[in-house]
Amino acid sequence: MDGVFRFILRLLLIPTAVLVAVTAQAFIILFGEWQLGAVLAGIAGPQEGVDVIAAVLAASYLTIVLLGLAWAIGTIGILFSEAFAARSWIFHVSNGAGSLVLATRLFPLVAGEPAPMEDLLYILGAGFAGGLLYWLIAGWSAGFWKPVFSPRPAAPAPVTPAPPGATGPGPQGG
Repeated sequence: MDGVFRFILRLLLIPTAVLVAVTAQAFIILFGEWQLGAVLAGIAGPQEGVDVIAAVLAASYLTIVLLGLAWAIGTIGILFSEAFAARSWIFHVSNGAGSLVLATRLFPLVAGEPAPMEDLLYILGAGFAGGLLYWLIAGWSAGFWKPVFSPRPAAPAPVTPAPPGATGPGPQGG
């Protein structure tokens, strides 16, 4: 019964961790790589506001496509960590960063963009942040079949010496 409970918990915990990691990655890419904050600060009039809103929606859509592609690639690492109970934070951070870098290289093929994103600082930063957040929420306890806080086996009872003159099992001398 304990294994079933851990399996159901993993089914809830993994999507929650992916959602939090993707949200953090989206903010890092939108405000770091694509400088969305500077665009929003430069609104002068209502017509520019409409244009900026259209640009924000387009950037959000492209970010969703990019992160969907990244986490589709990252699912391979997540399944590996669940199958083999890989709980290392280094594994999950490198899985997040590697899948996002690979997704940025595949992104022009999927989204029809003319060139891949060039600034690897924000891409690696978003990948590291996403992988670390995933590890903090779900990765540290990967592998539902291997409990994290398993009880230690009981120590064998200490052997007490027999009092002098007592006969124990075995052949009787004589």
